[in-house]
Amino acid sequence: MQKAVAHVNGEIERSLVDRNALYQSDVDAQMRALDGTDNLSRLGANATLATSLAVCRASAASHSMPLYRYISLLAGNCEPTMPMPMVNILSGGAHASRSMDLQDFLVVPLGARSFEQALRIAIDVRRTAECLLAERGLTTLLADEGGLSPSFRHAGEALDLMVAAIREADLTPGRDAAIAIDVAASGLFAAGRYDLRNADLRLSTDQMITAVAAWQRAYPVVSVEDALHEDDWEGWRQLTSSVSNLQLVGDDLFATNSLRLDEGIRRRAANAVLIKLNQNGTLSGTLEVIRQARASGYTTIVSARSGETEDAFIADLAVGTGAGQIKIGSVRTTERMAKYNQLVRIGEDSTLKFATWAKSPSAQHQ
Repeated sequence: MQKAVAHVNGEIERSLVDRNALYQSDVDAQMRALDGTDNLSRLGANATLATSLAVCRASAASHSMPLYRYISLLAGNCEPTMPMPMVNILSGGAHASRSMDLQDFLVVPLGARSFEQALRIAIDVRRTAECLLAERGLTTLLADEGGLSPSFRHAGEALDLMVAAIREADLTPGRDAAIAIDVAASGLFAAGRYDLRNADLRLSTDQMITAVAAWQRAYPVVSVEDALHEDDWEGWRQLTSSVSNLQLVGDDLFATNSLRLDEGIRRRAANAVLIKLNQNGTLSGTLEVIRQARASGYTTIVSARSGETEDAFIADLAVGTGAGQIKIGSVRTTERMAKYNQLVRIGEDSTLKFATWAKSPSAQHQ
């Protein structure tokens, strides 16, 4: 952090003084040129991104505009839209010391017709899940992003708990609320196989694809993130072509990187992109990836990550770009709640539409 601050107060400041902050893309391009590497490894994305977002905020203030409205201008006059939240309920993987093989099980309030209603659904499911775990004598310890970490051995146990929590909240699985899974498969990959240690399984790419299809058939699963290794391009192509009516999200696969997304589009890998500002390093670069994804028919999900601060910029980013979905973490801990609270504040703008879920799971789950 001290190194990043030194870069901002040193080279970056000297390079940007007297430049017009209203030209966001020029400011961001200047920082990339100053860094001189392909991945901002010299100055670091912490320094360049902090500067990029500060410039955006200053420009919005100079126009006396809400931040999300100004971002919509930078994004090409996108229609600002309140996003559908995907909320962590159960967590494993690197977020919870590998207590479960898969990283996250999230609720998608697809029956909601407003952000406020969606957040209420997520809160109710989170509460009932915690009660069910306590009743069964299972741990309710929290993972990095506020999800519960019950140490289930098999994915099916977690999915069963998710369905039970939805029902216990007086909601209908597959109609009012559905499930998203973040496999984080790159963290499971070793020697050409996916090592699910808790389940005592070592799966091939074909077997992982079969597992994803089985989850979708047996449960109201509407979205799966990072189902395969980040460089298994052929596996991703096979997965994308073999399942339907399922959002397949690339996080590690695309890393909010235009070149990697180009490769995915060319290979027809995945159909959705997780958008993380810190992976790209500037606001302009992130907006370009969003434009690129949309032009190719990919869904966009603005996302936080582990190690967050209480900065709520991504709430305004999701609304201003009309991303459609946001993934913040669970409805616990201050760095997560800061973003949910900002979305509630933004939602007081009655002119904003809510991005309802466009994809419906099979009626068999109702």
